[in-house]
Amino acid sequence: MLRLQFDNDTRRLRFLKPLLCVSCLFVLSVNVGAVEVRVMSFNIWVGGEPGGQPLEQTVRVIRESNADIVGMQEVRGQAKDRKRPDNGAKIAEMLGWHYFNQGSSTSILSRWPIKSKTPNKWGARIAVSESIDLFVFNVHFPASPYQPYQLLGIPYGNAPFIKTEDEAIDWAKKSRGKQVASLLDELTPVAKAGKAVVVTGDFNEPSHQDWTDRAALAGRCPIRVAYPSTKSLTDLGLSDSFRTVHVDEVTNPGWTWTPTTKPSDPKDKHDRIDFVFAGGANVKVLDSKVVGESKENAQVVVTPWPSDHRAVITTLSIE
Repeated sequence: MLRLQFDNDTRRLRFLKPLLCVSCLFVLSVNVGAVEVRVMSFNIWVGGEPGGQPLEQTVRVIRESNADIVGMQEVRGQAKDRKRPDNGAKIAEMLGWHYFNQGSSTSILSRWPIKSKTPNKWGARIAVSESIDLFVFNVHFPASPYQPYQLLGIPYGNAPFIKTEDEAIDWAKKSRGKQVASLLDELTPVAKAGKAVVVTGDFNEPSHQDWTDRAALAGRCPIRVAYPSTKSLTDLGLSDSFRTVHVDEVTNPGWTWTPTTKPSDPKDKHDRIDFVFAGGANVKVLDSKVVGESKENAQVVVTPWPSDHRAVITTLSIE
C-alpha cells in the first residue's frame, strides 16, 4: 500500500511539474529585478543651520526618513550665495554617500554611485542596481514674485497684487518660465524614452492639482489656478507622487510651506510647493509622505525641525 501511494504521488507530481514551472516563471517575471527606492526632496534652509539647529539635525532628518536619494535645495543658501560653504558636501560626507553639486545651491545625494550628469546639471543618472538606472532631476525655482501672496494681498518682493487665474499663470511664467524651459530641455528626452525618472525640488509655486475649484470652495485657496510649472511635468507624463497617494487635495493638503508660521497667520499662505514627481514605464509610486515637525502636519516626524520647509519622501518600485 505504501509503494502504491508513492507511485500515485510520483505520477501526480510529474503531472503538476509543468504547471509548477509555469507558475515559477510567472512569479519570476513579475518580481525579479524590482528595486524599492526612497526619494526625498528637502530644502535645508540656507545651508541647514539658520534655524538654530546644528547641521547634524539635518542629517538626522535624512536618516530617520530612510531616504536613499535626496534632492536638496539651499545647500549654500540662495543661488546667489556662492561664497557660503557647501554644506551639502558636508552632509554627504557625514552620511558616507555620493554627491553631485549642481553648481548653484542645489545638489543630489545618493547611497548609490552617480554615473553621469546632464550637460546643464539639472539631473544625474544613478545606478540603483546592476541593471537599473534612475534619472534624478532636482530644482529650486525662483521665489519671487510668489503668486499666492500676490493674490492674497501679502507684500513680498515688491510684486503687484493680482486677482485672476490668468494673471497668476502669467506671473508664474514670468517668475519661473525660463528655468522650467531649461529643465524641460534635458528632462523631456528622458521622460519620452520611458526611462525611470524623478524630479525633486522646491518649486516656489503651488500645484495645479491643489488649487482646484474644490479647494477654493473649501477655503484652501482663494481661486482655482492651473499653475504652469507642475502642469508642465504632468503634461509630460510624470505623476506628482504625493497627490498620487493622497488624492484628495482638500482633506490632505500636504503643506510643505511653512512650519515657521501658523495657518491662521494673515501675513502668510500655507501651501505645498515641494515635490517628488516620478515617471517611467517600469516605475510605480508605492507611498509618499510629508516629513516635518509634528503629527498634525507630517506623516514622518522629526523634532526639533531644522528647516523652514517640510520635506517629502516618496517610495518607488522600479523594475
